[in-house]
Amino acid sequence: MHAPSPIKRRFSRQIHVGNVAVGGDAPIAVQSMTNTNTLDVAATVAQIQQLETAGADIVRVSVPDMDAAETFGQIKKLVNVPLVADIHFDYKIALRVAELGVDCLRINPGNIGREDRVRAVVSAAREHGIPIRIGVNAGSLEKDLQKKYGEPTPAALVESAMRHIDYLDRLDFPEFKVSVKASDVFMAVAAYRDLAARIEQPLHLGITEAGGLRSGTVKSSIGLGMLLMDGIGDTIRVSLAADPVEEIKVGFDMLRSLKLRSKGINFIACPSCSRQNFDVIDTMNQLEERLEDVMTPLNVSVIGCVVNGPGEAKETDIGLTGGSPANLVYIDGKPASKLRNDHLVDDLEQLIRAKVREKQQQQDDMIARGV
Repeated sequence: MHAPSPIKRRFSRQIHVGNVAVGGDAPIAVQSMTNTNTLDVAATVAQIQQLETAGADIVRVSVPDMDAAETFGQIKKLVNVPLVADIHFDYKIALRVAELGVDCLRINPGNIGREDRVRAVVSAAREHGIPIRIGVNAGSLEKDLQKKYGEPTPAALVESAMRHIDYLDRLDFPEFKVSVKASDVFMAVAAYRDLAARIEQPLHLGITEAGGLRSGTVKSSIGLGMLLMDGIGDTIRVSLAADPVEEIKVGFDMLRSLKLRSKGINFIACPSCSRQNFDVIDTMNQLEERLEDVMTPLNVSVIGCVVNGPGEAKETDIGLTGGSPANLVYIDGKPASKLRNDHLVDDLEQLIRAKVREKQQQQDDMIARGV
């Protein structure tokens, strides 16, 4: 439970998206993308703030035209989390948002066009100290690569990426990260593995257009999990046809399971059976909903009976083990109190929040002492 992750991360050059370090020894950043109309400032700002509350390190915003570029400038002034502008087709949009304070420019080389346009974007990024994300996607490869390969392949994705990486290298612009996304898990994983061996820049991971909340979570977990286990990946987005806040939740759950991030509560819960002494599923649903605001790392076990409950509880910060006539609570691995079912969730939430405050105070004291 408390052992460090055995994953050895790939070395990568560190860049900064606003105040968020990406690559090097920085934590793997979790990001999502707004799905509001960018022209609706209030709605877009509200969604960005929801994502930030959920733990998003970076948020991407689509900027489809010049009107949206001007609106983006207003949005940027109203939020704290770093913003990436998603640019397609018109390179002049990238030039404008660079002037308006964007933290990173995401361009798709397959539809930005001629090299002189990419050169103009690089010049603006250099002038304003902004990194670039080269975003290659299986669904929008350059026409000559579509003709050469006949269909999207890992080699086609990597060739597209390397074509534009080489161009940035010639312009002596190393401040970039790269993604080579596909909706096919095998294609994406193969492309990322190939690219990871070729460059030192950070990699943004994603299985594009993965699907709805359930199917997209499964597909992303498999694909991104394979890469993260290899030590590949410096920032991730779980692409779901769902509320963008769910992307952040799934992303952090994924990283927590691999011990690559420890933000928020790590719940250990049994699937429940007839031995349970309280309703495990309802208890977990309520706890997860009530404690979404907690960002302090904490391990909490919720087990319905005494078969595995005590063993799990001894390894967690707070553990609940089902029992009769009352359930046993462990704190720091030791029996601490008993809780009855009639106010179980309320009482357990209070204990968890008290532990969170204690841990946060310990962290604050360490920072004050310069530890």
